Formats: sequence, structure tokens, C-alpha cells
Amino acid sequence: MRKAIWLAGVAASVLAVPAMAQVAPASVAEAPRPAGPAGEAPEVDAAQRGVLIFEPAFFAASRPNTAWDMITRLPGFSFSGGDSDTRGLAGASGNVLIDGQLPSSKTDGLGSVLGRISAASVARIELIRGGAPGVDMRGHPVVANVVLVRAVTTGRVLETNAYTYPDGYLGPTLLFGWSRREGDEQIEAEISAASDRTDGTGPGFRRRYDSAGNLTQDAELDRWDRYRNLRATGALQRRLGGGRLRVNALLGLSDNDDRQAVRILSGVGADSRNEESEQSLDGELGVNWVRDLGPRSALELTGLQRYETEEYVGVSTGGGDNETFTSDATAGESILRGALRFRPTDQWAFEGGGEAAWNVLDSATTYAENSVPIPLPSASVRVEELRGEVFGQATWRPSPEFTVEAGLRIEASEISQTGDSNTNKTFTYAKPRLQATWTPGAGHQFRFRVERDVGQLDFDDFVASADIDIGEVEAGNPDLAPQQETVFEALYERRFWNDGVFDATLQHAEIEDVVDVILLAGGFDGVGNIGDGTSGFFRLRVTLPFDKLGVPNARLHVRTTWAWSEVTDPVTGENRRFQGSQAFGCEVNFNHDLNGGRWSYGFEHGCNTDKGRTFRVREIRASREDPFVLIYGQWKPRDDLTLRVDLGNATDQKQGYDRLLYSGPRDVAPISGREVRQTEASPWLYLQVRKTF
Repeated sequence: MRKAIWLAGVAASVLAVPAMAQVAPASVAEAPRPAGPAGEAPEVDAAQRGVLIFEPAFFAASRPNTAWDMITRLPGFSFSGGDSDTRGLAGASGNVLIDGQLPSSKTDGLGSVLGRISAASVARIELIRGGAPGVDMRGHPVVANVVLVRAVTTGRVLETNAYTYPDGYLGPTLLFGWSRREGDEQIEAEISAASDRTDGTGPGFRRRYDSAGNLTQDAELDRWDRYRNLRATGALQRRLGGGRLRVNALLGLSDNDDRQAVRILSGVGADSRNEESEQSLDGELGVNWVRDLGPRSALELTGLQRYETEEYVGVSTGGGDNETFTSDATAGESILRGALRFRPTDQWAFEGGGEAAWNVLDSATTYAENSVPIPLPSASVRVEELRGEVFGQATWRPSPEFTVEAGLRIEASEISQTGDSNTNKTFTYAKPRLQATWTPGAGHQFRFRVERDVGQLDFDDFVASADIDIGEVEAGNPDLAPQQETVFEALYERRFWNDGVFDATLQHAEIEDVVDVILLAGGFDGVGNIGDGTSGFFRLRVTLPFDKLGVPNARLHVRTTWAWSEVTDPVTGENRRFQGSQAFGCEVNFNHDLNGGRWSYGFEHGCNTDKGRTFRVREIRASREDPFVLIYGQWKPRDDLTLRVDLGNATDQKQGYDRLLYSGPRDVAPISGREVRQTEASPWLYLQVRKTF
């Protein structure tokens, strides 16, 4: 089985079926557009109405420094950097292309890659909505394609940033980058270092009540954390073998420390202290080669190798007792992917290929109480996955108004675990996808999607883990199946006032093998499958330009989402929401550019407070969080100098949870008490000085 999976993936990579025209088209537009006046509306590609062309002039009012600055100003576009934790490349990609190509990197974030491209290097940005022949959308309904200029551009940037806090703490960040581009020839390098803290630092309280609601303990919390990291990245792109070869590499070191002191103010119990330390090393090497096989076909090959080590120690002491949890893990990933694309006509495009991947996690954990080892299920394990996937896709554009995209991926995998327990499982899933886009007129678009998707098992769920702050240990569970879902989605988009956008999305999903928390052998909680469920959401988004309201170059962004879900609780047998499912979410952002982008200011406001509930065997935890507010101002005295100030967490955000505790499993045991925890993060001031040379 293992050999068959690997050979299937490699064979499909090399012998991919004919598919879409250019693997990495520089542009989907028919021809380069001349720049228009600043702030003009995006141009609609006459041949395909779903593609909008944004020239540099559109962004002139904000004077962007980088391609990332331009992407954040695209009206109606929600950036997705992908998921580096997803194994393989198929489901890990973000929704931004660079010259029609996805970066051959996972650990190096897509936002960071865009931040290393100067705005002067961007010829235009194409917003591809609903798909287009010759474009690899990688499952995203909307993709932005950053088209680079062919002229020689050289950039050097130095950033010195610092976070300052009311108690005098200073968190510095230093970054230096260099790049040179000349057509297909590119070279870039960047090194950064940071030392700072998170919202894990600050005061708080913990109060415990008995089953009758009487206060039994009032405690004060003092939390402190710090992280330090050093990261270096580099990329080289050259013409080779009649194609374009790109090699990228990354090396990162990080160190994290957390402390929590609990001081009893009243009631039973003793003071306690928790200390956690984590060190990690991660590296990545990626290779991507693209070659035109003819005027309407091309081949793309991608290889990726990742490596990561992590060491963790958590110690809790109090009342003469102590608990110690340790973890030592090594993870690796090897990927080979191939795609062949063919575009026989302007209306039809085909893509086919395959991907083979090998993943491994080698982890050893220990747990002890008062220096006495406590056995944990799956404490020391090695998990391996060999996965192969073949895929095919067809895109049909019968007219400029209609686009239909149909695809099928077939995935076969074998996951084995050795160590404390030995298991071996094989999975095979078909994942069809159909998306139709209709653009009946200027400013109007409808998108419909039906897709079968399969999640990935989290290797960490195979291994025991612990939450030292609340004294919970979770066992590993090798008997897991991936969660599968069938998604139905409809969206309507309306564009107005040049860069105004309104859209409404309705989604419903039928989910099988929902991943949740169950009771495992030994009385420990652990991750497991609990049956089938449903979920869905209704989302409204609007980008409102203020030009017609008398305030030029100002925009308001609002998003609201109502979500629902239902699954059968594995403990009580009653229907409830999914773990952590929020019923409502929203955000409000505003930005205003003045004096041709020399001055800018704005705010970001996350207005959702409900963080959903977590259901465990012996407790129900309801999480909450105050709205987050950030206010910023930016000044560009010269084209090569940017000064920015952010006031973050301006409202002293409070977050916490209520734990409803049971003396045993929730279906048979009574409530034993309640724990209320609240912490407060301090505001911070962020200062940035960015100089280009």
C-alpha cells in the first residue's frame, strides 16, 4: 500500500494529463493597460468580466511601500495566507499569486513574501473572481495575481520597530532585506530578529465557587511571557533548462517562556506557580520549476522539504506538591508535486497532476506528580503518513459572463503509529468540486460552489499533551478518522462607487466524523470522532468609500457573520454546537489617506465578544473576550522613509472563561463547582521606522 501510494503520486506528477495553458501565466489580462489617473476605478477585462485590473494609479493615494500594502487596499478582497500546518501543498496555499505562480514555500508566510516586493516592482494586480482559464485557483473562489514589471529593480530596506508598554517594557524588532529583479532573474534575502511579549502578560483573577454558588476561593493572577526569534530567508530565481527555476530557503530559531503566579486572597487552597519553556528550530528548502511546452501548455514541478524540532517543559508547584510535563518532538515533511496545464482555446482550460508527500512526527512526553511518573496513553510515539493525490480540473468560459470550474481530487494515505501503541490505517477519499460564476452586468456577480472536502488528522492528537495553567492532561488517541464535509455555498457581490463593494454569503455544510473530545482509557480526555453534524453561516461584508460623501480617499470596512452548528454530544447524547463555535462575529475597520498618501490614519475594531463553548467530559467552558481596538497614524515625509505609530489594545482588553465543573462524566455526575477566570492585557505603543535605499 505504501509503495502504491508513493508511486501513484510520483507518476501523476511526471505523467500529468494535459491541462491549462500556462502553469505560471504572468497575466490573465489580454494586454498591458496604461496607467490612468490616480484613484480611478478598476478596469474590467472585456474578455472575462470576472477579472478586475488594478493599475498602480489606483493605489497612488495611499503611496504603498510594498505589494503587501497594495493587497490590503484591494476592495472586496479578503487575504488568506494559507495554512502552513496543513500537510502537503494542495490545501496549504494562500489566495495571492505572483506572476501567476504560488510561492514554493509554506513556513515563510505569504504576507512576508509580498512584503519583500516593492510597490515599484508591481505592474498591476488582477483580481480574479470565480476562476479564469489558465489560472490555478487552488480551491479559492477569489485570487489576486500580482504582475511584476520586467525592468530592473533593486531594493534595500531597513526596519527598526519597537513595542513599548506602560510598565516600561520594550520589545524591539529589527529587519533588513535586499532584493534585485530583472525579468525572470530574481534574488532576495531577508533577516529579522525580535524579542517581545504577547497578551499573555498582565494581571487577572481566578474565583472558585461550590455547587451552591458560594465563593470558596479568590485568587490573584500575575502572568508574564516573552518570546524571542531569529529568522533568515532567501530566494534565487533563474532561467534553467528552457524554464524558470526558483529556489527558496528558510531557517528560524525561537524561544518562548511563560510564567503564572497564583496568590490566594481568601478561601481554601495554597499559592502556586507555573513555569513553561519552549525552544524550537525550523528549516525549509523549496524548489519550483516551470517550463512552457508550447504556446498553450506548460509543466510545473515543485519540491519541498521541511524540518522542525521542539522541546517543552512545564512545571507547576504549590502547596508542597509539584507536577512536571515534558515534550520532545521532531517533525519532517517531504513533498513532490507536478502539474501539466493545457489551454486548447480561450474558452477551455484543463489541468492535471499529482502530489506525493511523506510526513513524520517523533514525539516523547512525560508526566510526573511529586516526582512520581504517571503513565499516559500514547506518551511516546512515532507517527508517519505516506500520502498520494491525483487531481484533474476543467475550466469552461462559454462567454465573458459565465465561468464554470469542475475538478476532482482523489487522495490515498496510510498513517502508521509505533511506540506505546502500534496502529496502521489507510484512507481513500474522492474530493469533487464544482463552481459556477455568473457576471450578468457591470458590478454584479453571483458565485455558486458545491465541494466535498476532507480534513487532515492532527498529529499532535496522537500524542499526550497538557495545559499546566489549569492542571489538565490530555491523552493521545491513535484511533482517529479525518473529518469530512460537503459544502454548499452561494455568494452575491455588488460593486459600486468605483471601489465600493457589498457581498452576501450563505453556506451550509454536512459534516461526517466530527472531531471532538471523548473519554479515553485511564479516565483521560482525548480527541476522537463523535459522529455527524451540520454547520453553516451567513456573512455580510461592505467596503464603503467616502469620496461621494465629501471625504476623499477614506474607506470603511464592515463584516458581520452569523454562524450555527449542531452535533450530538458524546457524553450526554444531547444536541449542541461544535467546539468553540461562535454564534456571531464582526469587525469594523477605517482608513483615511491624506495629502496623496503622505499622511494616513485609521482604526481596527473587532467587535465580537462570544468565543464559543468548549465541551469536555467533566466540564463545560465558556470563553469570552472584550472587543479589540487599534488606532494608527502614518507619515511618509519622503518616498524612501515611513514612520508609523500604533496604539494597540486601546481599551485594555479583558479575556477569560467560565468553567462549569462536574465530579465525573457530565451525563451521570452532579456539578461540583464553577471557576471564573479573567485576565487583562495592557495597551501597547508600536513605533516603526522603515527606510529604503
